[in-house]
Amino acid sequence: MATRQREEMNMAYNEALANRVRSYLTHHPSYQEKKMFGGLAMMLNGNMCCGVVGEELMARVGPDRYEDSLRVEYVRQMDFTGKPLRGMVYIAAAGVSKEDELAIWVGLSEAFALSLPPK
Repeated sequence: MATRQREEMNMAYNEALANRVRSYLTHHPSYQEKKMFGGLAMMLNGNMCCGVVGEELMARVGPDRYEDSLRVEYVRQMDFTGKPLRGMVYIAAAGVSKEDELAIWVGLSEAFALSLPPK
């Protein structure tokens, strides 16, 4: 099997969670999706905003909100490469099961992504 095919097979993510996240972001004209980090990343202006990896939300909260985010229940550092990625966190499914919880994390990610220069 080709390497690319193996990579695509390993990119599993919760489609229901992805659809919930999409409902907050698809109104942006620059909205795009890319498969990365073993899941699905949502992009705004060419910058990663947030995404879904397995059953978890991946949120790009930025370095200023990173430490505070880690203090929230169900949140852990993103360590996809074995090294923490400062400014990015994973939120377990239990931490985004309610719509208001998901809205907060997507909103923080959206604000950070839109604060960056477009790519």
